Amino acid sequence: MGFSNATQFWNERFDKAEFIFGKEPNEFLVKQSTRYLKQGNSILCISDGEGRNGVWLAKQGMQVTGFDVSDIALAKARQFAEENQVNINYSLSDTDGFDWSPNSYDAVVGIFIQFADPQMRSRIFQQIKQTLKPSGIFILQGYTPKQLEYKTGGPSLIEHLYTEEMIRELSHGFEILDLCCYEKELSEGPRHTGMSALLGLVSKKR
Repeated sequence: MGFSNATQFWNERFDKAEFIFGKEPNEFLVKQSTRYLKQGNSILCISDGEGRNGVWLAKQGMQVTGFDVSDIALAKARQFAEENQVNINYSLSDTDGFDWSPNSYDAVVGIFIQFADPQMRSRIFQQIKQTLKPSGIFILQGYTPKQLEYKTGGPSLIEHLYTEEMIRELSHGFEILDLCCYEKELSEGPRHTGMSALLGLVSKKR
């Protein structure tokens, strides 16, 4: 999917008054942030959508940069940040067009970034490794193939879903600190509600 097609696809989804993934941060991100991140860290939020995760991180005193392919989502995110009196450096971009400056961030966050096919997913992991500072932290949450049975959110294509084996293979150059597959009831806006099959990863750049 090209940039303009992706923008159109996501704009159609985000073009609603409601926040389709809610305004509360992702539960896995909150839990891991208290363990691995600290005030003043520079954080990159990949495809931050309407800003629920970036705004929460900024409210914890972190310096947040984020991007998304949807200008409608970013307009909502910027307004949400303003309402919460935080500053976030947002830009309109897809993962291939973003400036992954080397050794720039203390942490990178990817929450349900499952628009990526296997080739794009491999590129994203390489880009994350490039842009993290040495010993930088990568926090990832996504759905596993069992999610196709639950149908409570996420992509319908199995190749866009995560397995533990796949994530271990992609994590070359990282030390895995936490990797778990589990099932849990989610309530993250109308797009992510109900029993869900999840994978969580925390890794550190070697």
